[in-house]
Amino acid sequence: MMINEIKLYIVPTPIGNLDDITIRAIDTLKNSDLILAEDTRRAKKLLSHYNISTKIKSYHVNNEHKKVDEYIELMLEDKIISLITDAGTPCISDPGFLIVRKTIEKGIQITCLPGPTALIPALVLSGLPSDAFIFEGFLPRKKGRKTKLKEISQNIITTIIYESPYRIIKTLSDLLEFTESNREISISREISKIYEETYRGSLSDALTYFSNKKIKGEFVICINKSKDSS
Repeated sequence: MMINEIKLYIVPTPIGNLDDITIRAIDTLKNSDLILAEDTRRAKKLLSHYNISTKIKSYHVNNEHKKVDEYIELMLEDKIISLITDAGTPCISDPGFLIVRKTIEKGIQITCLPGPTALIPALVLSGLPSDAFIFEGFLPRKKGRKTKLKEISQNIITTIIYESPYRIIKTLSDLLEFTESNREISISREISKIYEETYRGSLSDALTYFSNKKIKGEFVICINKSKDSS
């Protein structure tokens, strides 16, 4: 069975500044029968800001396997659902992959709106080569972490990773174990917010800089290609 009309909209939401949302995204959220949100409390702030009164339910990594069939059934009953996450584009280091796969398997039409994501602004701001790059998302916490760090150290194109304020120092320290201390790096945080900052320099200098700074905000790390690949 193929449903011709779109029933699932993947809707990017602002990563900081609430003005960073498209008119189409607002209209889509208003005209949906249901909005699935990673954190309904955070989502309600955005929806309230734009006077969106659409019903909202939670959809996150801890309940997606239990809830996905329920939401698929709603779409099969002709309901229109929009999926949002806390910030940025769903499925990019955020929930969404499972419902997208299930929707496709059921022949339900789906679309993804263009919109905010942290990795592209960070890459552009880095000044590092952007003609080709690898996006790794968040690094593994334990299993596979060393293997991934070694791969990054040998990459022949720019590498982009996400990191939280709680692990940024550890990640920079771990990177230093596998790559040269003067490896060119760019670190962006608080993108689109009042205290937006992009640090550019060597890996060792970046570690020193952030070790002596009050750490706040989500981080995007861009790492230049290995010098051995030049």
